[in-house]
Amino acid sequence: MKTCRGPLPSLLLALLFLPGYGHARDNRDELLPAGEGILVRHARYALGYNPCHKQANWVYYKLAATPGEAVKRTNDFREDPLLEGLSASPADYLRSGYDRGHLCPAADMAFDEQAMSETFYMSNISPQTPAFNRGIWKKIEEKVRKMAGDDTLHVVTGPLFRDNKGTIGANRVTVPGFFYKLFYSPARRQMVAFLAPNERGDRPPEGYLVPVDSVETWTGIDFFPLLPDDLERELEAAVPLAVPLAGTPAVPPPVPLLASLFAILILVILLFIYTSRWSRRRR
Repeated sequence: MKTCRGPLPSLLLALLFLPGYGHARDNRDELLPAGEGILVRHARYALGYNPCHKQANWVYYKLAATPGEAVKRTNDFREDPLLEGLSASPADYLRSGYDRGHLCPAADMAFDEQAMSETFYMSNISPQTPAFNRGIWKKIEEKVRKMAGDDTLHVVTGPLFRDNKGTIGANRVTVPGFFYKLFYSPARRQMVAFLAPNERGDRPPEGYLVPVDSVETWTGIDFFPLLPDDLERELEAAVPLAVPLAGTPAVPPPVPLLASLFAILILVILLFIYTSRWSRRRR
């Protein structure tokens, strides 16, 4: 497992618990994750940066359908000015065999020129295999965009550092083994999470659905800590049987397995008591 060494990491560990820095903005309705990382705020997204892996642990943003013409993609990949000396550089990816994969997609910020440009900060980029980035990951991004519709989704995206594929570049950027994308829909009262390995995917996006609380266990990140505990536990444990598009009702979350087994046990006991009494009466 990759570890940080030398005097610099000690300083970085102290930074992990700073309140963060970046653009001042109205964040009253934000639902930021709770977890390790240097909190950085840009115009339309925030992230928890991991200086050891040279990428974000998570990126949070709000996604809603926006009318009007989309701004042109900039492709101006560059170091994050708010993480001077800590960010990966575009040179780390040159001839590495890996794509510069967005965590907050550029297409999700196509409503604003500044927001679009800031998605090309290297703090918002992770190494992804070409087959993954241009295949299943692109399909998952498109799926989530379609689901926004008139709703506003609270989206969190990031890498899962398990079964990693080594490092790239002079900055030793970790190549994650998996990536997740999840969201909370207040209007549909639903959470949906996708988790996929950093490789070619042969299933549709629905084939990568997992419970949000499973991703929390694997990453150590509490994704929506500001929600009421009861609501958070209920929605994070559920896996939708299908992912509804915008304007369609949400699939009710399945009843937890233990509750189902308990209900079946009670029914069996009641049936046994009933049949026993019936047999005695017939005698």
